[in-house]
Amino acid sequence: MNKFALDFALATAAIAAPLASAIGAPTPCETALKDLRAAEAKAGPNDADKNKVSELETKGIERCNADDDKRADDFFAQAMKILGK
Repeated sequence: MNKFALDFALATAAIAAPLASAIGAPTPCETALKDLRAAEAKAGPNDADKNKVSELETKGIERCNADDDKRADDFFAQAMKILGK
């Protein structure tokens, strides 16, 4: 019975670990960038906000190109916050 319990526990861990990491994974930065650009087109920000959003978008794109989705998403989220989204 103990061997069965151990096998069950190992099988559960083997299934749960990849699933947990997939759930906690950042949004693909390409998707976040698309959402940001759509929000920017709808919002029509003033010049000061537009410059700050553009700066954050540029930083996000740099991180996206470096395959750093988490930091890219952070920059895009900051820009969305400025846009009120």
